[in-house]
This record gives sequence, C-alpha cells and structure tokens, in this order.
Amino acid sequence: MNEVLLEQLITYGTVFILFAMIIFFYLRKKKVKSVTTIKKVKIAKLEGLYEPISLYPHINLSTCIGSGACITACPEKDILGIVDGVATVINTSNCIGHGACFHACPVEAITLRIGTESRGVDLPHVSEDYETNIKGMYIAGELGGMGLIKNSVEQGQQAMENIARNKKPSKENVLDVVIIGAGPAGISATLAAKEHGLTSVTLEQDSLGGTVYTFPRSKIVMTAPMDLPLYGKAKLYDTSKDELLQLWKKVISEHNLTIKENTKVESIVPIEDEVFRLTTNTGEEYLCNQVLLSIGRRGTPRKLGVPGEESQKVAYRLLEPEQIADKKIIVVGGGDSAIESALLLKDNNEVMLSYRNDKFSRLKPKNKEKIEKAMADASIRVEFNSNLVSIADKSVLLKMEGGENEDEVENDLVYIFAGGELPTSFLQNAGIKITKRYGHVMKKHR
Repeated sequence: MNEVLLEQLITYGTVFILFAMIIFFYLRKKKVKSVTTIKKVKIAKLEGLYEPISLYPHINLSTCIGSGACITACPEKDILGIVDGVATVINTSNCIGHGACFHACPVEAITLRIGTESRGVDLPHVSEDYETNIKGMYIAGELGGMGLIKNSVEQGQQAMENIARNKKPSKENVLDVVIIGAGPAGISATLAAKEHGLTSVTLEQDSLGGTVYTFPRSKIVMTAPMDLPLYGKAKLYDTSKDELLQLWKKVISEHNLTIKENTKVESIVPIEDEVFRLTTNTGEEYLCNQVLLSIGRRGTPRKLGVPGEESQKVAYRLLEPEQIADKKIIVVGGGDSAIESALLLKDNNEVMLSYRNDKFSRLKPKNKEKIEKAMADASIRVEFNSNLVSIADKSVLLKMEGGENEDEVENDLVYIFAGGELPTSFLQNAGIKITKRYGHVMKKHR
C-alpha cells in the first residue's frame, strides 16, 4: 500500500514539476517578447514612427486577450506587438490600413482610426452608404480615409451598388453617374456601373490607376486577392504596379468602358431637377444624376513656389525610371516617395537628395536601411538642412542652413516630393461638409 502511495506521489510530483517548468518557460518567453517589443517601441518613438500618419489600429486594452492573431494577420513587420499579455502598436506610421488585424481579432478589441487626440485629420461627411451630405454625391476610397487598394476596390463597388439602387429616371443628355478619379475605387466603380447597366463616364486628372500609376514600375502593390466587378476574383499575390495596371486595362478594354485621362473636374454644381453639372479643364461639361468622388486625399502635388519651377525639367512623380540615364538629378524631399525615387535613379545617374530637415524621420525600415547604405557608399549625395531656391535650365540654386551664400549645382532634372494639397476647397465648393476628426473610428462597410 505504501509503495502504491509512493508511486502516486512520485507521479504527481513529476507532473507538478513538468507543469511548473512549462509555466516557467511560458512566462519567461512572454517576458522576453514584452522586453523586445518595449525596445522596438522606444526605437519607433526616437525615429518618429510611433505616431500614426493615416489609418491605424487602436487597441482596447480592457478587452484585448493578447492572442497575437492581429500580429499574425498583419503582412507588415513590427506594426503591432505584445507587451504584458496585451497588444500594442509599434511602428504605427508604417501601417497602411488594410484592416487584417481588425478582422483577425477574436474579441473585437481593435478598431481602425484616423487622426489622434492631438492631431486631427480633415474628413468629408460620408454615410454608411458612402453618400455625402449632398444628396446624390458619393465618396469612396482614399478620400474617405480607406487607402489600401483592396479596401478601395471594395468601396468603389459597394458605393456604385448604392448608386444603382437609387437610380433616377433617365433624362436626355444626362448620365446616370459621373465617376471622378480612375484609381482603384474609381476603376472598380466604373466596372460596377457597367455591371448595373448605368450610363457613366470616368474622368481622371492624370493617368489610369491614379496614385498607383505614380508608383515605381516594380513596386509590389497587392499581396492578397480581390474581387473585381465583371471579372470576378483576381488572384493577386506579390503583384507589381505594372501587372495590376495591365489587368485593369484588359478588363476596361474587354467591356468597352469610357475613362478620360488628363481631364480634371474644376467644379460640380447642382442645377434644376436634381441634376449635377460638371465642368472640366478641357472645357467640356457633363450632366449627371449622381456623382462618385474617388480621388486621392492628396489632390494635386504641393509646389515649392520657387522661380523656374514651371520648367519642363521639373516633375512631381517618377515615371519609367529605367528610361532615365546619364543625368544630373536633384530629388527634393525626405519622405518614402523621395527616397524610393532617388534609389531607383542612382544606378544610372548622378543623384543628389535635398532635404530641409536635419535627419530623415518616419521612413519605412527598408527605405531607411537602403538610403543609409547609399549615403555610406556615396551612390547618393544627401544634403540635409538645404532648400531649393531657384531652378535654371542647366543648374539649380541651393541654400544650406547657416550658409550666407547660395550654391549653384549643375543639374538636368528636378523631382519634387513635397506631399500633396488636400482637395478641401474643391469639396467645399461642391457643398460637401468637412470636419477635422480626432481619433475618428472608421467603420468597415459590409
């Protein structure tokens, strides 16, 4: 009897020790993860990557269970981490707002927000059906706060479905809908309009693809499949800009859709019988029953306002960098777009990067690593604390901080990446209400 009892005690003791060891190593691993994440947060704050610049995940600490599902679902690196058993944000400014974390959280502890308590963001008033405060005028895509391609495609389709449900009686020379912008949301909406039998035209101030068109040719823009109206599921993994644009062109051509490029809408005016009149920079006018705005938040490129900026050698986006060689180029700016462009140009050209601040901030980790390497091997000349003063045919003038004189630099091309100006005036002139939102919760439609 004593032997049986002893064996049981030994068994129980062994189980207890094993259980204690499992708990010990689990807590130790948890502690290591927390310490690692805390270090990453400190680095993110020092590098200016902790504060969000667009859509970002907000975590409810009272309901988060620390499952890590959000981290696993996020295709980006070190946007989220775990500290003391709950999720936390790390490099928040690198978040692209795809919403995978939002969908993956098993307890709905994550909301997608735009703006913070101290930094507001201008947003137009948009209902659950994508309609603005102006009846018959809708917004989808980046302008409403959701910038990822997949989200924008979904919104363009959903907005057009609502427009189709509210279709007004046909009138002579009046289109059912005019779509402004041929980016992801606009292209999706154009396809959906055809699918629903609506008469429409799509107007794009630049080129097909909108913001996507300005990306470098090889830039990966899609990492997940999406549903396109009239096409079905597009199985896109590690898809480049060029591949995505070719898909869109194929679908547009097959369905004989009308997309007018280099046509900027100057004004939208409601007239009699609930009809809108749109005027463009080409002098054309369009009458329509409903309008869908699918333009980007940046609107038009921000200019420096320096002499010579109107020159043909100045550009605000980099197209076909592989076609540019043996040039002396100045890239102005310190954001990801400027860095990526300078890196693409450096192998076949002499590139200088002019940035007004004393260091880079809020760069994506890969861009930061690459530009530091380029500075170290002198393949790109970086001038911090510098400002472009004027632009001439064969040179530019730069003023360095603390310098009394302006330095003349031999130059063939100038690329300016100073951000873009929000189309606030355009929207307000159309009657759309805009409010500065602080930590505004973005609701996922359907």
